[in-house]
Amino acid sequence: MTRIRFLTPDGTPAAETDAPDGTRLLEIAQSIGQPLEGTCEGQMACSTCHVIVTADDFDRLPPASEQEDDLLDLAPHVTRTSRLACQILLDGSLSMLTVRLPSDARDMQGL
Repeated sequence: MTRIRFLTPDGTPAAETDAPDGTRLLEIAQSIGQPLEGTCEGQMACSTCHVIVTADDFDRLPPASEQEDDLLDLAPHVTRTSRLACQILLDGSLSMLTVRLPSDARDMQGL
């Protein structure tokens, strides 16, 4: 299990939950009502699940693939610690993971 903490764009705590091993961060976020669109349903074909991982946690995650880096180029407000939530597989190696939602998101559905 990994404890996940979601922060609003201004850093205010938004939600916290436990996530079972083998779950993708995007699935957890959507299951508790966090506003991550995930238009491609985790197929890494968009950037609508962009999150900003805290620096300490970012350094403990496996590095992003070249394809993920390319998609992050399309997301607004990307930082050095930006990742796609669909590409973060929770495997129990982190006891806690804190992510902040960006202040703006790319909305592929036009909503």
